[in-house]
This record gives sequence, C-alpha cells and structure tokens, in this order.
Amino acid sequence: MIPSLRIGTAGWSYPHWNGVVYPKTLAGGFHPLDFLSKKFSLVEINSSFYQPLKPEVTAVWIHRVETNPDFRFTAKLQRCFTHERSLEPERIEEYKRGLWPLLRAGKLGALLMQFPWAFRFTPENQEFLIRLRREFSEFPLVAEMRHSSWVAEEAIGTFLDYKIGFCNIDQPAHTSAMPPTAYLTSGVGYVRLHGRNPHDALGAMDPARSGQHDYLYSEAELEDWKKRIEHIGRHADSTYVVFGNDGGGKSVVNALQLNALFSGRATSAPRELRRRYPMELERFRRFEQQCLFPAA
Repeated sequence: MIPSLRIGTAGWSYPHWNGVVYPKTLAGGFHPLDFLSKKFSLVEINSSFYQPLKPEVTAVWIHRVETNPDFRFTAKLQRCFTHERSLEPERIEEYKRGLWPLLRAGKLGALLMQFPWAFRFTPENQEFLIRLRREFSEFPLVAEMRHSSWVAEEAIGTFLDYKIGFCNIDQPAHTSAMPPTAYLTSGVGYVRLHGRNPHDALGAMDPARSGQHDYLYSEAELEDWKKRIEHIGRHADSTYVVFGNDGGGKSVVNALQLNALFSGRATSAPRELRRRYPMELERFRRFEQQCLFPAA
C-alpha cells in the first residue's frame, strides 16, 4: 500500500443506494457513514458544494466514523465561490464555520475547489484562483480543472508556487477535456474518477447537471489508474482517490476493487451489490476476507 492512501466515494446519501449498497430496510440508528467507514477510509462531502455545512452536523459525522481512526473526509468548496466567483467576507466566514470541526479533529484531508469547464487558464482566472487560495489559506486546498488549458506549464507553475493540490481526473471525452494526468503539486495527491459515460459529457462540464454518473470501470481501466496513483503517491504526504460514478452503486464496486488491487485483499461487500455485480465482486464475500494474491 502507498503510505496514507485513502480510497472512497463521492457522497453517501443517495436514495438509489437503499437496497443496493445499504440494506433495503434500514434499522433504527442506521447511518450510512457508520456503514461506509467500516469498508473505506474516505468519503468526499458533496452537500458542501451547494450550501454551507452546519458545525453541529459535521460534529455528528466525526462521531459516526470514530471506530475507524484512519478515516478522513474531503469536502467540495461551495459553488458560489468557484462558479459565481463570490468573495463576500460574510459568505466565506459562514462557510468556514462548518469546516472547523473537521479540521480541528484532524479529519479533513482536503478542500476541493471544483471549477467548471468554462474556467479556462487565462490571466484573469489565474488571479482569481490565487485570491480564492488566499481566502481559504487555513485549509489544505486542491483544485479540479475540467479544461485542458490548465496543463500548460505556466498553469502548473501556479499550482506549485501557491501550494495548491492538482486534482487528477478521469471524465467523459469532450472538447478540450482535461486528459488523465498524474500530477502532484503539493503534499496532497488527489484523484477523482467520474466515469466515462458519453451521455454524461455535459455533466462533466457542469456538475450541477451531472445527476447520476452511470459507468463501471473495468479492471484494466483500474489497473491503468493504479499506475498513475502509485506515481502520485510516491512523494505525496497523503493521497485521496474518489469515485464519483454513483449510479447503481458502481462507485462502491470500483472503490472496493481498487482497494483490493492495492492491498491484495478483498474485504466484504454488501450482498445485493454482489448479486448485481457477480463477476466484479466474486471474491468479496460477506463475512470473510480473502487473499487475492499469494503471500510474498
């Protein structure tokens, strides 16, 4: 395993996961974070993209994952900053209040600035990125760019100069799409795998329109990304890999598979998920752990 490698899913609150990832009938006291933190060491907070988090809620989330001391959250910065370009001090302070409990508890791995495809590398956008980085300087920041102009040498230099993590993404093909990369520009390595469904291409450019990402990565595609992740993790202080293909619980399937590729062991998988993906989860038995590869 790469030191400090964490693999998980983007979000956890999906009605279409009930009866697939989660039990169909939820017992009293059931919480998705309890469930996921027993299988993964990471989840990315989606709701923070749409509205500020409440400190009392994030405190509950911390409590829900305390049985896994290695568990971390990452969070998406609210779209009013990345898409509407708001820098109002009151909004910034309100947003930070919801993150303080996670940061102070040592549970916030990164704050992701997810920009739209239209946010291209220009002097104006470069300056805005730097200003946003300064406004949230207390947090470990990562930026996800959807437009390929951000792989220019000067653009990567901005990431390095201001210690902004570069989010390496896999997304559906479209005009001037960011290609698969393996960049490390700060101590935080970050990878987001959105899936390659061509019908989601517009969604890849505008996350507000994306809906469910319906794509299942093949083992060969995961192996290809494993090589990039190993390259990133070789020098990173921490590395986060997030699957955003939540349609049909596919992000959970692929996260389990990638975890197994790195660790050599298949952990348990939900029964209904194994029934729906029998080939992919053949080794992932409910009540046992199995060694995938011979011991060295």
